[in-house]
Amino acid sequence: MIYVADSAKEKIQEIKEQEQLGDEFFIRVSVTSGGCSGLSYKMDFDNESQTEDQVFEDKGVKVVTDLKSFLYLFDTTLHFSGGLNGKGFYFENPNAARTCGCGESFSL
Repeated sequence: MIYVADSAKEKIQEIKEQEQLGDEFFIRVSVTSGGCSGLSYKMDFDNESQTEDQVFEDKGVKVVTDLKSFLYLFDTTLHFSGGLNGKGFYFENPNAARTCGCGESFSL
């Protein structure tokens, strides 16, 4: 399961309204090679499902990931932090052995 914190849910709804994205759009999360710790998170809005997608819904937010990325993202929570010292969207990943200072990169 991939979880969505209340803070992330509110920001996602706000962005969808601003961008006029309909209910067919969902959050696609993936893990790619790169970043200062070896692996990086990628997050976008999408409206096209792929054959091996893993689909989750938490707090009314649909989150989709490919099978390979899900192996890294199992039990991860998506958060949002705003304000002057805010990080924007970030992931709380219990599978990560190490994360970098920017919060966008991790390793296992």
